[in-house]
Amino acid sequence: MAKLGFLGLGIMGYPMARNLLRAGHEVALWSHTSSKAKELAAAEKGKFASTPKEVAQDAECIFLCVGTPAMAQQVILGEDGVMAGARPGAIVADASTISPSGSRKIGAALAKKGVHYLDIPCTGSTPGANAGTLTFMAGGDQALLDKIRPWMEPMGKRIYYCGSAGMGLQAKLSQNLILSNILQAFNEGMILATKGGVDPKLMLEILSNSAAKSGLIEFKAPYVFNRDFSPQFSVKWMDKDIGLMLESGQELNVPLPLTGLTRQMFQAAIAQGHAEEDICSTIKVLESIVGIEVRPRS
Repeated sequence: MAKLGFLGLGIMGYPMARNLLRAGHEVALWSHTSSKAKELAAAEKGKFASTPKEVAQDAECIFLCVGTPAMAQQVILGEDGVMAGARPGAIVADASTISPSGSRKIGAALAKKGVHYLDIPCTGSTPGANAGTLTFMAGGDQALLDKIRPWMEPMGKRIYYCGSAGMGLQAKLSQNLILSNILQAFNEGMILATKGGVDPKLMLEILSNSAAKSGLIEFKAPYVFNRDFSPQFSVKWMDKDIGLMLESGQELNVPLPLTGLTRQMFQAAIAQGHAEEDICSTIKVLESIVGIEVRPRS
């Protein structure tokens, strides 16, 4: 069993770290909310750490899953951060969704101390994190990925090597771009159908048996119908990711017109108070404009 570290115990990181502990690994735990780290350490025989530096001191590999690029930079490179404690040869595997260019800068800074870095963003939302069925997209040295793959498998079995540093993040942002735009198309289509008199449940069945069939739609629609917007992937975090998509498009000279409009709808959802709710709550923006709710008739 390996000596590991885990930083960031939010709705994704907490179950990810718990799965590592239940697989028998020795895991040092840190979170900005220290009570979460203390709780998980007590429940699953982990080791509470008061700083990221402390997490890194004995770890062969330090995983992290934090919310924003600024958070990732702070916990890795900041005062009492991972770089201050990591030994030469240690591996930092960052599952946060940050910018590809930003991750490459972090990797370059760590390399000066002989610490390796991989970007390993994941998808699967809270259900995947709980079940250990996340999908990872990795960028960096493939030999390093091969080394840590057995340690990642308690968190997710599908692990795709995407190429050099930052490429895992490039794949993750591209995937989330498609996902967020599909969600916006679903919102518009269901509002139009409902306003026009088609039962939403019937409309979903038609979609599921047509070329418009989508796993995302089939998964999210029941939550909309039941008015259950508890967060599995919150509006504020997808909004952050869409901002990173647009930033990447600007860096690569790729126009992303549809994604720009989707960003505005996510911004509107945040303005209406839905930031902490699940991404499917973005349908409420159009519902409030049109004056209807997307609910099945029976």
